[in-house]
Amino acid sequence: MKRKETARVISQERISGDICSLVLSVTFAGDVSAGQFVSLFPHGKEKLLPRPISVCAADAAAGTIWLVYRVAGKGTKEFSQLIRGDEVEVMGPLGHGFPLEEARGKRVLLIGGGIGIPPLLFCAKALKGSADVTAAAGYRSDSTYLLEELEALCDVLVSTDDGSMGVHGTVLDAVRADGRKADLIFACGPRVMLRAVKEYAAEHGIRAYVSMEERMACGVGVCLGCVCTTTAEDAHSHVHNARVCTEGPVFAAEEVDLS
Repeated sequence: MKRKETARVISQERISGDICSLVLSVTFAGDVSAGQFVSLFPHGKEKLLPRPISVCAADAAAGTIWLVYRVAGKGTKEFSQLIRGDEVEVMGPLGHGFPLEEARGKRVLLIGGGIGIPPLLFCAKALKGSADVTAAAGYRSDSTYLLEELEALCDVLVSTDDGSMGVHGTVLDAVRADGRKADLIFACGPRVMLRAVKEYAAEHGIRAYVSMEERMACGVGVCLGCVCTTTAEDAHSHVHNARVCTEGPVFAAEEVDLS
């Protein structure tokens, strides 16, 4: 059950360029699953709307969630200036996460690009010991945030746009170069990457789930600002649409139009 509350900042640090790591104390840490997100609320009327941020990890015992995000505008810039002891309004957990139960006992390939990597770290930790997990992480350069954390949990394939680490090319270039098989794919990243993952999964007969990245306003399904096109017709509205914030952000790849 989602709730809005005042969270206390446990720690904040810039881990790579414009990428920040923020740990918050919340009451709902034990309710968060891999692939879900929270909304953080900036101060000030000029930054009225909350910013959706995927959860990188949640510690029920400590009552904390870990957010890794990119500073991209006024709201996230404000969050990057928070320090230990500060307070920030947060709502969560939101959306539907990855179907972890479906992954049990299977060969799972986690594919992440850019800021789509953090929620896959959550998946890797949740599946450790119950699935054969490989992660494929795509970076712009050798600024490989969260790579060490991923490598502590599973085998990792790396690609970089500039060839400074791993395979020179896309994250799927790294997957193809490795050649290992998978029964299931969980992916999170930019639309162009998800489109390629969907095509790769269809080509190889692999079931795939993708976490959609869309701009959101309310984050709770009211404003319809994050609608994506689906292949199936909605039973209620009879249109080929779904709200990423409530029906998603995770969808079966064949259920969404990524063209």
